[in-house]
Formats: sequence, C-alpha cells, structure tokens
Amino acid sequence: MAQDRVEAVERALTVLEAFDSPQEHFTLADLAQATGFYKSTLLRLLGSLERHDYVQRGADGRWRLGSSPSRLARRHAPSRQLATCIQPLLDRLTAETGETAALLEVQPGIAECRLVALPAADLRHDLRPGQRWEIATPEDPRPSLPGGTMECHLLEGDPHAPSLWLTLSGPASRLSPQRARHALDSAVARLHKSKEATP
Repeated sequence: MAQDRVEAVERALTVLEAFDSPQEHFTLADLAQATGFYKSTLLRLLGSLERHDYVQRGADGRWRLGSSPSRLARRHAPSRQLATCIQPLLDRLTAETGETAALLEVQPGIAECRLVALPAADLRHDLRPGQRWEIATPEDPRPSLPGGTMECHLLEGDPHAPSLWLTLSGPASRLSPQRARHALDSAVARLHKSKEATP
C-alpha cells in the first residue's frame, strides 16, 4: 500500500533496475537518463549501494553491478540444486589432483566463480565464490594467472542461460594443461554418468 512505501528504498531499487540491461557499464549520465533522478541524488544512492557491494565503480568512473545481487541469487533453489550436484564433483577433482577446481558462470564480458574446492597446499590458485573478472570472449573465461594455468570445460546446459564451465587451475610448474584436461574430461564423464543414473 502507498503508506508502506519508503521513498529512499524505492529510489535505490529504481537505480538497481536500471542495471537490468545488456549494457554492462553505466556513466552517471546514463543512470540519470534511465532513472530520471538528479545526479546529486544518484551519487548518494550509489554510495549506499556501493558500500553493500550492490554496485561497483570502476577506475574510469563508470558503474556496474557488484557481487551482492549474484550472492543473493545463489540462495534460490535452482542454485542450491546445482551446488548439490556439482560441489561433490569439485571436491573429488581437488582431492585427486591437489589443485583448485571451480564452476564458473559466464555472462557477456564477465566470468564469475560460483562454486569452488580448494586444495590444502599453500601454493594454489586462491579462488573464491563471487569473485568476478572481465573476459574478452565467452569462449575463454580464464582470468590472467601469472605463473599459473587454468583449463576449462564447457558444460552442457540451457543455451539461453549463462554458460557454465568446469575448471581446474594451479601453479604452471605443477599443473600441466594435458593433466588438467584429462582430469576435467574424467570429471565431466562422471557427471554425465550420474545424470543418466538419476531417475
């Protein structure tokens, strides 16, 4: 009802809705045009949203979504089902190889770590859920890893949904691309076998 409206919350949600667009980065002028708010009002709202990581401001001054919306989205049932299916696979992959196994979600221009299993080794690729990085092409979601290597395997899924990639990464001196690809192929084969066995 109208009396339940909190104006500041309504405005902040209006700002967040402006990011529901194929456009990845927004200038203050872009957001002012999309929301109809004055730039001074926008800066106050964006400041609060930034403190809670709902939005992030780049070095160029442009704005994009932060990691909090994705973190909350992972609480939905489909994501929990995904974790139930994939996390044991990642845990086994890490136990067998001693390297970092992860599930990446790829959207235009961005890759995000959704699930991860970390080895006990001190020297490792220290990847965390919610960690994001820019990518040049959706066919190669790997981040820059000086001294490290990452191999990826695209998982079959809904062509209209963000693509999911199973990855194995670690120090280049310890993890060869051939060994990583072999381990990923075996893991994907196990995943397919488990899906076929599920009624």
